[in-house]
Parts: sequence; C-alpha cells; structure tokens
Amino acid sequence: MEGPEGNTNNEAGLSIEQARTECNQDHEYVLPSAHTVGYDSWQQVGLMLVTGFNCGYIMSFSNLILVPLGWTWGVICLVIVGFYTAYANWLLAAFHFINGQRFIRYRDLMGYLFGRELYYITWVFQFLTLLLGNMGFILLGGRALKEINSELSDSPLRLQYFIVITGVTYFVFAFFIPTMSKMRFWLGPSTIVTFSYIVILLVVLVKDGKTKTTKRDYEIHGNKADRVFNAFNAISAIIVCNTSGLLPEIQSTLRKPAVTNMRKGLYLQYSAGLLFYYGVSIVGCWAYGATVSEYLPEELSGPKSVKVLINTAVFLQSIVSQHMFVAPIHEALDTKFLKLDESMHSKNNIKRRFYLRALLFMGNTFVTAAFPFMGDFVNLFGSLTLVPLTFVFPSMIFIKVKGKKARLEKNMWHWFNIVIFSLLAIVTTISAVRLIVNNVKEYNFFADT
Repeated sequence: MEGPEGNTNNEAGLSIEQARTECNQDHEYVLPSAHTVGYDSWQQVGLMLVTGFNCGYIMSFSNLILVPLGWTWGVICLVIVGFYTAYANWLLAAFHFINGQRFIRYRDLMGYLFGRELYYITWVFQFLTLLLGNMGFILLGGRALKEINSELSDSPLRLQYFIVITGVTYFVFAFFIPTMSKMRFWLGPSTIVTFSYIVILLVVLVKDGKTKTTKRDYEIHGNKADRVFNAFNAISAIIVCNTSGLLPEIQSTLRKPAVTNMRKGLYLQYSAGLLFYYGVSIVGCWAYGATVSEYLPEELSGPKSVKVLINTAVFLQSIVSQHMFVAPIHEALDTKFLKLDESMHSKNNIKRRFYLRALLFMGNTFVTAAFPFMGDFVNLFGSLTLVPLTFVFPSMIFIKVKGKKARLEKNMWHWFNIVIFSLLAIVTTISAVRLIVNNVKEYNFFADT
C-alpha cells in the first residue's frame, strides 16, 4: 500500500509476502498493514496527541469529573490518575518490539504473549473503545452545531439533524485522509484552531467567574449511593481524558527509535496537552459551580459571536481529532478488505474504502442519534475497556516478558496493579451501566437533548 515516503503509485504497492521478506531483511518482522508503518516523527505524533486530547470532549469534563468528586478529591484524582496513565503508557511503549518483532497492533501483542483468547479480548475492548469514542465525537460535533443554530435562530432544528451532518463530515474526512500518518498536513491548522478556542474559552470562563454575583454551589449532591457511583463515573472520565487504549497503533507510525520517540510524544501530551484540558475542566467548575452544564459552551455569557466562534472551532477541530481515535478501525478494515498488492488510491481500493467508511459512519451516526447521552459514552468506555487496556494489560505484559528476571518488588508492584485495576474496572463498569439505565428511563430514543 503506502510506502515509507507516502507514494501512492502502483509501484509502491506492497504484497504480504514482499512485506515479510523486506522486514526480515531488516531483522525486524512486522505483520502486513494497509497503512503506513515507521515513517512519522515524534513531533508529529506528539502534536497529534496534544490536539487529539484537547478536543471537544473537554467541554464536558467540568460536569463529569469535578462536580461528582468536589474540589479536594477532584484535584487529587486528576493528579493521581494523570500520573498513573502517563506511567502505564510509558511502560507499554517499551514493549513495541519483542524478539525481533514489531507489534503495530495491541491485539497482536496480547495474542503473541498470551494466546488467541487474549487476542480477541483485546480486539473487543479496543474496538468497543474506539466505536463508543467515535459516537461521542459525533455527538459532540452535533451539539456544537446545534448551539450555533440556537444562537442564530429562534426555532433551532433537532439535535439529530446536526448529528447526521457531523457523521457525514467525518466520513468525508476519513475517506480522503485514509491513514493516521496522512493527518500530518492537518495538524498545523488543527493546532491553531485548538489553542485559539481554548484561550478564548478560558478568557470567557474567567470573566464569567469573576462577574458572577450569586454564590456558587460546590457541594456534592445526591444520596450516599448516588455519590459513590457518581464518583466512580468521574474516575472513568478522568481516565478517558488522559488515555486512548491504542498506544501500539499510534506508536506503529513512528520512525526508529520508536520506543524513545513514543515516550517523547507522551512527555508532550502529559505536559503541554494536560495543562490545557485540565485547565478548562478546573476553571469551568470554578466559574459555574455544581450546576455547570454537561456541555460547557451552554453556560457562556458574552456576545453571540463568541459562542458561535467557540462552537465552530469545536466542530472543526473535532473533525481532525476524531480521526486519530478511529484510525485503527480503518486500518483493520483496510488491511482485511483492500487489495494490498495495489495502491491505496487504485480504482478498486478507492471503491472499497468508500463502502467501508460509509458503513462504519452510517452505523455510528444512527446509534448516536438514537442514544444522545454524552456522559454515558465517556463513562462506559472509560470503565469497561480503557481501565484494562491502560492499566491491567501493560503490567501483565511486563510480568510475562520480564517477570523471571525482574526483582520481587517489581513483580509484586505489577501484580498489585493487575488486581486493583481489575476491581476498579468492575466497579466503574457497574456505575456506568447504572447511569445508562437511569438515562434510558429518563429520555426517549432519538431525544432532542
């Protein structure tokens, strides 16, 4: 398919057998892929991580994280979970190469070390994460467009119309920008849009916080059971805002030394990137208190043009950001159904890619329109899938690969992580399911939220 220089002519087509031969000649075996492997710089990947995690999702974190936890526990959990996710991803990056093989997919790594069962478990966890995450992006894009429409019209259209528009827009971008590496030309504009809207948003939030005359309520509300379950949902949301569950897939795009370069990208994400998405979450809760909306721009004061500008930026930025989180699904489908001995842009492959992208986004858009509950998406894939992918599996890999030679205290540390985070996954999943059940009772299908 695409060669390391991004060529798309037929001569650049690479068959499976050719891929195996060339990788062996380099003393490194890589399973075939329809997408580019080993070409991008750490700066490109780092910038992609920073902009990707500063997407429209940050508009809901004040409500999802700090309101259920309160100031003290909210800030403590932000720090601890942020540090833990940075450490877990740093650890996982070290296992991109094992016994001369480069693992460009998380499921391949788990299958190689633990067998077929873990291969499929990882596959299910990852694809649930990516599909639910993409539905969340579609919902966020639709919410942004509806906010624009509400500002410009006295009779705004239903949310579902904007969800469909968002789904179509994402489909078009995914069709013309087929791989994660191809995002490089869009990261510059995306960065400008990202930090422009965040700076404007922070200015308005600080202004609103300073001019608010009524006393703000920072108390945690609800009965004891609600508080406990909501706290676990908040922890799930913190995990979502810090990690993706697809680190090997992102790392696969990096040129050598891939481990060092991946860690450089992570340093950028957990410094500059984290500063902004944590900042918006904290300032948003400070400005509006426990009544802060699930979608922050709904709270903003000021001229109509500011709200329109912020929501427009959120929508445009989400087009690029969502592609990083759904690209591994495109890669799996492309590798399975495209002709690997032809160019990515051959007539046959263009037709197949069109149908694959169309089916994926049609399904995701329909489900999103039917179940427009933004917080539920965040909590569910933060608990059920991201906890094992981020915290449990890396420690399992360490014990399998290095356990025999590692010191006792290191093995005990990783067993501790496996047990604690497995229990956390169970509890947070129960909390997320409980929230979904409550919302299904409260809302109708295709609700105009």
